[in-house]
Amino acid sequence: MSQSAIDRRALLAGLAMFAAPGLPLAAAAALEPLEIVTAKGRTTFMVEIADDDRERAQGLMYRKSLAADRGMLFDFKTERSVSFWMRNTYIPLDMIFIRADGRIRSIARNTTPMSDQGVPSGGPVRAVLEIPGGRAAELGVLPGDRVVHRIFPRG
Repeated sequence: MSQSAIDRRALLAGLAMFAAPGLPLAAAAALEPLEIVTAKGRTTFMVEIADDDRERAQGLMYRKSLAADRGMLFDFKTERSVSFWMRNTYIPLDMIFIRADGRIRSIARNTTPMSDQGVPSGGPVRAVLEIPGGRAAELGVLPGDRVVHRIFPRG
């Protein structure tokens, strides 16, 4: 076996230790920066992107933990009303519903783990950001605040 094959195998084994159950290894490593801008300042998260039906259906299911600076951004590509649930989701999440212009429409705080109850957006949104439960309150995130990410226009 060549040294490069050994190095590649070692790297993949190391990354596999950080992959969550039910999450493809490639997705676990694909993180993008996202900022939330509030009256208190800017906070950066590293987020996974869920931009197809399969990824959106899986979401953060089966995760046992989520670091304070991590999250998942669900991109629907166009604005629409959406509703989420917490089926097979073991940790509480804050769901931040974001309009196409990057402004926050609404926030569902500390959603109930394992619940099948729908969590509606409250109107059309382009995306939903899921972060650890309680983080939105800690950061002072409110409807009307801005989310900065490549899917939203700069402004």
